[in-house]
Amino acid sequence: MNIVVLVKQVPDTGAERTLSQADHTLDREDAELVLDEINEHAAEEALRLKETADAHVTVVSMGPDSALDAIRKVLAMGGDRGIHICDDRLHGADVLTTAKVLAAAVRTVEDVDLVLAGNATTDGQASAVPAVVADLLALPQLTHVRTLDVHAGRVRAERETENGEATLDAPLPALVSVTEKINEPRYPSFKGIMAAKKKPVATVDLDDLFPDADDAGFLATRTRVVEAVPRPPRAVGTRLTDDGSAGRHLAAYLIAQKLL
Repeated sequence: MNIVVLVKQVPDTGAERTLSQADHTLDREDAELVLDEINEHAAEEALRLKETADAHVTVVSMGPDSALDAIRKVLAMGGDRGIHICDDRLHGADVLTTAKVLAAAVRTVEDVDLVLAGNATTDGQASAVPAVVADLLALPQLTHVRTLDVHAGRVRAERETENGEATLDAPLPALVSVTEKINEPRYPSFKGIMAAKKKPVATVDLDDLFPDADDAGFLATRTRVVEAVPRPPRAVGTRLTDDGSAGRHLAAYLIAQKLL
C-alpha cells in the first residue's frame, strides 16, 4: 500500500501567541510551533497499517521552513519520506487554496491507496480541508473516523455522531480523516530520530505543483482580517461573604442574570 499522511505545524496551544501588526496572521518568530496533535493520530494509524500491510508512508506538509520539523517528527515515528510544500506566496492561505495545493502534492505520489488526515487542525478548526482534498482527488471520503480497518481493497470505518454511531465502507483509493479517539500515538525512539535525518524529503513550491498556472490569477486567500484587538482582561467578579445570607444573595444574583 501507498499511504499519504497530511500534517500541519501549528502554534502550541499552551504557549503565548501573538498576531503580526501587518496582516494579523500568526507571528511565527515568537511562536512555539509543534506538530498538530490530531496529525499524530493520523500518522500513527498509517504506521499501524504499515506494520500489517507492508505499506509505504509519505508525509506531506505545507508551510514555511519550520514545517520541516513536523515532517521529520512523523519520519522519526516511522514514516518513509516527506514532501514539504514551501512557498512564500502561500502565506495565510485559506481552506480552498490549502486543499488545492495539498491535492496537487498528493498527485505527485504514484498509486496512492489511502490518504490520512486529522479531522480538524487546532489553529484553523475549519474541519473542511480533508473533504475538499477528497473532492479534488475524486476520492470517497470517510471523515471523523474513530476506528479503521483496511482489507481486500476496501476501507471500513466507524464514525461517532451526536445521535449514535455510523459504519462507513468504501473502495480504495480513499481519504480518511480521524479523530483523537482512534489510537494513542507512539513516541519517536532515539533510533527513529536519528534515522529520520537520513530519510528523503522533497521540497516543492507552486511552480513545481502548478507548472502551467498563471501567477497573476493565484489567490492564496479570498478573505482578510481587517482588525484584531487583544482579548480584554477578565473583570473582577462579585464576592460574597457568608454571614448567613450568602445563599439568598447568590440566588438573587443568579435570578438577576436570568440563570435561574
